[in-house]
Amino acid sequence: MSETPRSKPQTKITTVARHGRLKKTNPWANAAKIVASALAVVLVSGAIVGGVAVWDVAASVKPGVALVDTTPGEPLPAIGAYPGGVNLLIVGSDSRAGQDPIFGGEDETGVLNDVTMLLHISEDHSNATVVSFPRDMFVAIPSCPDPEGGSFNAMSRQKINTSLGYGGLACTALTVSELTGLEIPFAAEVQFSGVMSMSSALGGVTVCVADPIEDEHTGTFLSAGEHSLEGFAALQFLRTRHGVGDGSDLSRISNQQVFLSAMMQKVKSAETLTNPGTVYSLAKAAAKSMQLSESLTSIDTIAAIGLTLKDVDLANIAFVQYPNAPVEGGVEPITSAATALFDALKADQPIKLTGNTGTGSVTASSGAQTPVEGEVAAPPAGADGATAENGAGDAAASTDASAGVVAGGAVVLPTSVQGQTADQRTCSKGRTLDDQ
Repeated sequence: MSETPRSKPQTKITTVARHGRLKKTNPWANAAKIVASALAVVLVSGAIVGGVAVWDVAASVKPGVALVDTTPGEPLPAIGAYPGGVNLLIVGSDSRAGQDPIFGGEDETGVLNDVTMLLHISEDHSNATVVSFPRDMFVAIPSCPDPEGGSFNAMSRQKINTSLGYGGLACTALTVSELTGLEIPFAAEVQFSGVMSMSSALGGVTVCVADPIEDEHTGTFLSAGEHSLEGFAALQFLRTRHGVGDGSDLSRISNQQVFLSAMMQKVKSAETLTNPGTVYSLAKAAAKSMQLSESLTSIDTIAAIGLTLKDVDLANIAFVQYPNAPVEGGVEPITSAATALFDALKADQPIKLTGNTGTGSVTASSGAQTPVEGEVAAPPAGADGATAENGAGDAAASTDASAGVVAGGAVVLPTSVQGQTADQRTCSKGRTLDDQ
């Protein structure tokens, strides 16, 4: 039985200290730092850029949210990569407040974190991992700070996507921190309009569709082949679940990873990095559409995080789904597999995936622009040369013979950890109305 939420004992929660006031510097230089780093904060992409710098980007940054139980970082130098590892939580809110009327009226406003992703950058900046948390995964929600003072009671078993509405961005960050064992000093919340603006600023993101996607709920209808998506079409592609895989939220996660991988490839391409107009548009869209933690409202900090990702090879950027197993009403963590994943991240070791890409995506044929119809992702060979089977449970996670550290320091993860690397060419596995 879940505990009754929102009783308010008079216990104060200590919050992270605010950064000191920034020194007065050349406004053009400060704007350049935001432009150089905005891509890192938005949808876990990042790059370094130069050229154009416009001061009013800085004015778009909103007041920050105080996180819980985090250690403030040291003051940073003028501009340079962040000195050490980074854990950055990115939350996609379903809130309609202040959004375009196309999303519905104010009475339809929600407060669910339907997209929850954690970006981990290793201390030596050689690899990065993005973990997506299923919205319907049952987790423990700790005692979270009440913005009006005091704190909310802890709850032993609730879906993770209720944490944002329960205690705001700080509560989601604290929930993920306790679930993973990683300290999360940085967090950002993105709303619907932000995804639209940023995909448009890129001039669209080209995604590959293996089988037709038909979803009346989001109005997404895409034929097999390649499609350049931006604005509202890109947002609806990221939101669709009925039109991909088996229609579940887990299929939506792997479909989103198809988009993220394609977006990352475009963000890090010379075409994007050498176009000052594109870079500025991305920076502006990011600043206007995101609610940042206090720790990210420092221009120097945002810039430094962006610069940590500029030289990470696409092959060393992994998108993974938090390992889970179905239960009544949702899913629950596969503890053994999750431990293997987060032990590797805590140790800053690169990871090697052996599971498939997920139910909502397939791997494109080698060298092809479009996928082979029906082709299923081929999992990489494990340390023993065996390949992973589709599907996994706790038993597979705990007994997988290939799990462990292999040459080069990479940790081979159990097959229940599904996902892909940013250099992989994957395609959405569509689902037609006839199958729904």
